[in-house]
Amino acid sequence: MRKIIFFLMFSLSLVAQKVEYINLDQNIKDKRGLTKSLTLIDTRETGEIGILSPKGQPIEVKLANENLKDHIENWFNRDNKDRGSNDIVLMLEDLKIYNEQDEGEKHPYAKARLKISSFIKRNDRYYFINRFDNVIVSDPKRTVSAPNYLALQISDIITEFIKTSYLSSVSGNSIPENEIRNYDNYLKKNYSAFNLELKDGVYKSFRHFYYQEPDTGYFADKDKKGNVTGIKNTEGQSAALSDMYCYVDSRKAYRVTPLGFAEMHKDAKGFYIVSSRKKLLSNSNTSDGIIIGAIAAGGIGALVGGIIHSELNKGNVNGFGYRSPTEMNIYIDALSGAYVFEK
Repeated sequence: MRKIIFFLMFSLSLVAQKVEYINLDQNIKDKRGLTKSLTLIDTRETGEIGILSPKGQPIEVKLANENLKDHIENWFNRDNKDRGSNDIVLMLEDLKIYNEQDEGEKHPYAKARLKISSFIKRNDRYYFINRFDNVIVSDPKRTVSAPNYLALQISDIITEFIKTSYLSSVSGNSIPENEIRNYDNYLKKNYSAFNLELKDGVYKSFRHFYYQEPDTGYFADKDKKGNVTGIKNTEGQSAALSDMYCYVDSRKAYRVTPLGFAEMHKDAKGFYIVSSRKKLLSNSNTSDGIIIGAIAAGGIGALVGGIIHSELNKGNVNGFGYRSPTEMNIYIDALSGAYVFEK
């Protein structure tokens, strides 16, 4: 009897032995030497990330070092000998790997959900820097090992997110320490777009839109049927759509996308458009994986300490995997301006 129990326990251990690790060990040097420290607040409900079963073999995805707070601090200390004055705080809010069957698709996709934010801390108050909030999709036709692919994507995204956080501009609104875990709702209270009727006009950045500050030098040009055909300045010259964020007409907002203007809807979670990765990224020359500077960073908030603000169209990190055609509500991150793909 004991031999049978031992055999069963041994067999189960063999099944659980297969692990794919997320290694956070790339270089995260702050080349401008502005940062003094890098720390982590982990708000996840559980440290378990997930198990995938390609070809019927369960593979658990884990962090190579599960004491993530100490690892982040030691990682930063290893790569940064020259220090500045900025204390940067990361907040890891979600990290999961799972399989999901999308509507209209024949097979489920392996996916990773990652949500991480960054702040500067000064005198017990926090200033928002940036946020990555997205789902990365592994295409089974192009990926030999979904667990390995997603683990590498997570590592790359977190690494690039940290490096861009060193240099990005910060929000002008501070967050008290006792509100840091509720920072999203705390900051949204300041946005007129959530609380008031939308003002007609053209907005060059997502910050201008959320603060409801139209750019007076531009207007939406319409044809004889009243359809908007483009954006022009007050001198009648056509403006590059790549420099625009959205326009509002009759209190309805329309987001500039690679395929034209898409109506922005609103619910309790925020503003969103109905589209897909394939449509939104159809004209992009970037490859799958990490896309840096894909979304305009918007207006410049108050700068704290030695932070050097980036160019308007740089500073945000967006990770995309397989450009699936799945239609979904794609939310627009109120704090970063980035698209949030939830499937």
